[in-house]
Amino acid sequence: MKRIAVLTSGGDAAGMNAAVRAVVRTALQYGWEVFGVRHGYAGLIGGDFLRLGPRDVGGIIQHGGTKLGSARCEEFKTIEGRIRALRQLNEREIEALVVIGGDGSQAGSHALSQMGFPVIGIASTIDNDLCGSEITLGVDTALNVALEAIDRLKVTASSHERAFLVEVMGRNCGYLALMTGIAGGAEAIVIPEAETNPEEIATELRSAYERGKAHAIVVVAEGAKYNADGLALYFSEHRERLGFDLRVTKLGHVQRGGTPGLFDRMLGTRLGAAATDYLAKGQHGLLIGLIKGEIAATALAEVATARKPLDLRLLELARVLAE
Repeated sequence: MKRIAVLTSGGDAAGMNAAVRAVVRTALQYGWEVFGVRHGYAGLIGGDFLRLGPRDVGGIIQHGGTKLGSARCEEFKTIEGRIRALRQLNEREIEALVVIGGDGSQAGSHALSQMGFPVIGIASTIDNDLCGSEITLGVDTALNVALEAIDRLKVTASSHERAFLVEVMGRNCGYLALMTGIAGGAEAIVIPEAETNPEEIATELRSAYERGKAHAIVVVAEGAKYNADGLALYFSEHRERLGFDLRVTKLGHVQRGGTPGLFDRMLGTRLGAAATDYLAKGQHGLLIGLIKGEIAATALAEVATARKPLDLRLLELARVLAE
């Protein structure tokens, strides 16, 4: 092995820069040349490469987002797009690629691997919906950003004795909503994995007031059938009957932009170093993640075809704790 490349793809996540830094500096210790690819798979197809030395990744570990940039790329989903990408890699005599990203990004890693090119994936997505890692890069920081927002909103909700609805990201996975709802003491949590009736939410909120609570917080995942817009509309249309409506706050992309905390800096560092070490041992076609507190490798073929389940026992725990 003489040359490798690294890219970040899909949604940005706190800790990506720590992973890039670790890949580069670990690879340099092996005596390899390292190239960064700007703007994910789009940059790979377009030949947007830059050589990275130790100073090029200095001072980035504390920064959110990704120094290399990221982008969605529909063209890479086609065989023609992937052939163009391989041509760019081969022209530069690059022998392996490290891909830092979530499920869509790792589906691309698997596709490239199936074409015979050595690829290692690093599990990175705030959605935490990727098989092969119990917690993915960026999740911890995103959870703490969301939790701080909920704590602040509870102050205003108590002051005005109102019900607030907080929508968090996560696409079709309710992990962020479930965890922040439990840790934030929400009265109700709405996630895609469990069917929700708006009338049941109204009953739970009314019951909270009857028990003497001065506020009510509902945390909802953006991918739920009744997301923030859906619930707000329902409560608005039935305000006279229900007796109250909901104030809505959508956290949106603010969850992505937080400065990475210690956990994500360490996780990105460990995953990046491990990805390089696996390549040094001649192993690829793998996703590097964290399982039972240890760095672990899972075949990209398994990652691309499996769906990570959510522990719905935690939803029942949330209901008990909301009393």
